[in-house]
Amino acid sequence: MTEYIQATDTLHSIAERYPETVAVFISNGFPQMEDVTQREQFGKMITLDAALAMKNLNRETFISLLHEVISVERNSADPTLARPEAINEDGLNVVGLLPCPIRIPLLEQYNSFAKETSLHGVNTELKAASVGTQWVADNLAGITSPEELPDLFMSAGFDLFFDLEKIGCFRAQGVFADLVQYTDENPLFAGRDLRDPSGNYSLISVVPAIFLVNTAELEGRAIPRSWADLLEPEWERSVSLPVGDFDLFNAILLNIHDRYGDEGVEKLGRSMLLSMHPAQMVKSNRMKQKRPAVTIMPYFFTKTAKEGGTMKPVWPEDGAIISPIFMLAKKKRGAELQPIVDFFASKAVGETLSHQGLFPSLHPEVDNKLPADAPMMWLGWDKILKTDLSAEIARCEELFNRSVQGGDI
Repeated sequence: MTEYIQATDTLHSIAERYPETVAVFISNGFPQMEDVTQREQFGKMITLDAALAMKNLNRETFISLLHEVISVERNSADPTLARPEAINEDGLNVVGLLPCPIRIPLLEQYNSFAKETSLHGVNTELKAASVGTQWVADNLAGITSPEELPDLFMSAGFDLFFDLEKIGCFRAQGVFADLVQYTDENPLFAGRDLRDPSGNYSLISVVPAIFLVNTAELEGRAIPRSWADLLEPEWERSVSLPVGDFDLFNAILLNIHDRYGDEGVEKLGRSMLLSMHPAQMVKSNRMKQKRPAVTIMPYFFTKTAKEGGTMKPVWPEDGAIISPIFMLAKKKRGAELQPIVDFFASKAVGETLSHQGLFPSLHPEVDNKLPADAPMMWLGWDKILKTDLSAEIARCEELFNRSVQGGDI
């Protein structure tokens, strides 16, 4: 992994070399970094290590976030991804998005795998999920034939790849095949029916959405224990939602609508106080105004919350809403793709997803370090395969936006 920064670097030197990191510092409780003069005065006096200790931030997690922001900004020269010297016109094309917290370690593993197996002729482009599915959409715009599609996709959420007018339309043509060869279920997912019965999508992991409750902002209210609780009137204008995290937010909208109908989505909209990035959410108790009592966030970001503080993680009793991390592989090139699919579906990758990213893995042998009965809210394949999810998402967004009262979307 490229070590862009060290814990002993000063905040000023980091900002000077990597201006893209300034926003990360600001959103994590360092407002001085926004002003050039203050950044020079304040930033030259303190090292990153001292600053993180002062704010009680997890060093490993924070530095990983900084590295990822830098990597995304400099993606065209990203040294973490081994690429062929020239595009192989007849080679396999592997594209997709990797979750930001574990993209770098996954690429390190992929590079080692490619070297050990003498993987040649594979054109690989795996960007950070923070660039959004728009990057994939732009690269796939105008494709009408299966032959024009990349051979293997990796992504998350319910957007582009389930859209019946985009990539999803090719599944009815029998273009894809689930090449993951799990012969058993992971104990955490036993009986949850996450395997695609249509044999198209290969789920390898999930992103759980849970609550982070600011106990100092409850104002006499009991800690919410379920999504149903958050839809009650007492939580109006009290909740921060990850509206900008499309993969997770769309999963939340779809599940709330499936469980509670139009009224549930409207109530969710009324509960929203503001929209925040997960990196901001873990520090929301330090905001001067508009402090949310509850933030909804990926399970991973609870790692950066200070233990014993006012911020309390809560796994919803009616289930953490889960968004899928999956692969779509071309059936036609299945034999050639199998080693790559086996790599991404391996125990080693599953442990990186689960242990470093807190994205529970479906690999049967991975210990996800969660109770086997941890409740999860999954949209279900019957709904996924029989519904125009893009149209449903658009309708839910309209309901949600209409009901938001003063929220900052």
